[in-house]
Amino acid sequence: MKVKLSQAVKMFFSNSSLEMVYIEAIANALDANATEININMSAKALNQPATLQIEISDNGEGFTDDRYKRFSNLFDVDESSHKGLGRLVYLCYFEDIKITSFFDKTKKRTFNFSESFEENEFVVNNTEERTSGTIIKMTNYSLQKIAKGTYLEPHCLKQRILEEFYARLFQLKKQRSLVRIMIDSTIEGKRINALIENNDIPEFTATELKSSLNLIDKFDLFYSIKEVEPRDTSFIAAITVDNRTVKVDLISDENLPVGYEMVFLLYSEYFVGKIDATRQSLTISPQEFKDVQNLFRKEVVSLIESKIPKIKQRNKDVKKNLINQFPHLSGYFDTQNIGYISHNDILKKAQDKFFKEQKEILSATSLNDEQFNKSLELSSRALTEYILFRQLTIERLKKSNASNSEAELHKLFVLMRKEGKFDKENSVDDLYRNNAWLLDDKYMTYETIFSDREMGELIQAITDEEEISDDNRPDIALIFSNNPENKKPFDVVIVELKKRGLSLEENMKVVTQLEKRARKLMKYYNNQIQRIWFYGIIELNEDVETQLAGEYTELYSSGKIYYRETNVAISLNPKVLLPIGVFIWDLDAVVNDADARNSAFLNLIKSKFIQ
Repeated sequence: MKVKLSQAVKMFFSNSSLEMVYIEAIANALDANATEININMSAKALNQPATLQIEISDNGEGFTDDRYKRFSNLFDVDESSHKGLGRLVYLCYFEDIKITSFFDKTKKRTFNFSESFEENEFVVNNTEERTSGTIIKMTNYSLQKIAKGTYLEPHCLKQRILEEFYARLFQLKKQRSLVRIMIDSTIEGKRINALIENNDIPEFTATELKSSLNLIDKFDLFYSIKEVEPRDTSFIAAITVDNRTVKVDLISDENLPVGYEMVFLLYSEYFVGKIDATRQSLTISPQEFKDVQNLFRKEVVSLIESKIPKIKQRNKDVKKNLINQFPHLSGYFDTQNIGYISHNDILKKAQDKFFKEQKEILSATSLNDEQFNKSLELSSRALTEYILFRQLTIERLKKSNASNSEAELHKLFVLMRKEGKFDKENSVDDLYRNNAWLLDDKYMTYETIFSDREMGELIQAITDEEEISDDNRPDIALIFSNNPENKKPFDVVIVELKKRGLSLEENMKVVTQLEKRARKLMKYYNNQIQRIWFYGIIELNEDVETQLAGEYTELYSSGKIYYRETNVAISLNPKVLLPIGVFIWDLDAVVNDADARNSAFLNLIKSKFIQ
């Protein structure tokens, strides 16, 4: 039965990469007992993929009749560790592949390998006696672009080849076989080369892992840890399968110890044959892989911390910072892997555990004593999470400066152009959307909040009048009542906000704006409205304070806040004057007051979680 190569390529190598061309060629060369392998790449430019040519030569046994026969038939292999598919990857990238092979001292075989390849389309000639070997020349690149420049960069390619063949090259080194792989690249006329030889293969130390994964097969770890220049920092952890390696993610890049070259290779009969046809993935279950990964990481972590003591202290500091920053997740962190898996993954796993326990408690129809105590703990953690969220908002306000627009500051207090109705079912989400608590924690329980909306909409919400025409826009307006469902008179808070760095005249406009709002709203005082608070939030300086000092009284605050009572006229005929109270509040004082209140909560809660 013949196999259509074009279909086989799509079926088995749909997720390939250009580096696999080199990997498969090297694997075949080593199978042919080659000790010298040369990779030559050239292209006019990376953005001219059609000019790319790759030539890979070796001094192996060559395409003897037997080897050619196996090459011509997919899946025809001489060992169970071989898959018989690797050569297909060439066809993913090149349309023209010319193979010239010398064998049996005086014979030369030439043929073209393509999607229309036929076994009998080859030529064998006699030549003068010479060393055996094979040359594979690939031209006519078939894709529109080269995905990564690193695929043609010798030093990057060297690292990738080592990752793939550490196990096999280590075995050859132990057998005292000298193997050299020369990598040469000429791109845009610039030539770069790299060399892999026995000295690149470290002297590994072996240790047996204690494992309950498999009662029959043992797991051996070969490792090397040595100091290098910081620029040469590298880390490889891989499972060896059928003389090849499969990388395992054990340590995130952000946590790699700088200044060390580390290689960890895991061997076991357990893995023999457990890899897919393209050698890209292990054919074990996700849970099996997770168990292997945990076993592998545990041993690697132990070795690193024993060989590099400062890493252990670094990880203790990381743990301390995590708990200090996220105290509500204390006890949920995967402490064994802190400093090894990524910061985000540590947080996500802890958060997932937290949510899972919350869900279990909330789903319970009744609580026993243990569950009740757990519910109290989870409630404390949830409160801590919210207090931490508030602290992030406070820190952003602290960092604001004159370059921040009024709109940017406004959004930190409440989203602009939004109207938020009090909703018992969504009250928790509402707490995270609007930060009226920055003014005072009592403002967290508003019934309705208007942000940069027309005055007419505000009055309509208070009075239930159908249409009010007034397009003035208070920055923030909050409406309160004892119960959103009854018709008792409302409390109203009006806030005008100015950005930092304004002149005295621009800042003092806030007083005029507040009095203008008061003139509109005081018509409803002692009727639909029972109390009104007017706040102007600006950046105070000496000029502004001097202006305020004559008529305003300074109040207690962690910063500066001034207050004055004045009369506003709500009509001329008859003349009606009503008193209002106006607060002029320094933006830094708002932030510092909120910070002081929030920090008191945060420090109290942290003391319960951090031991």
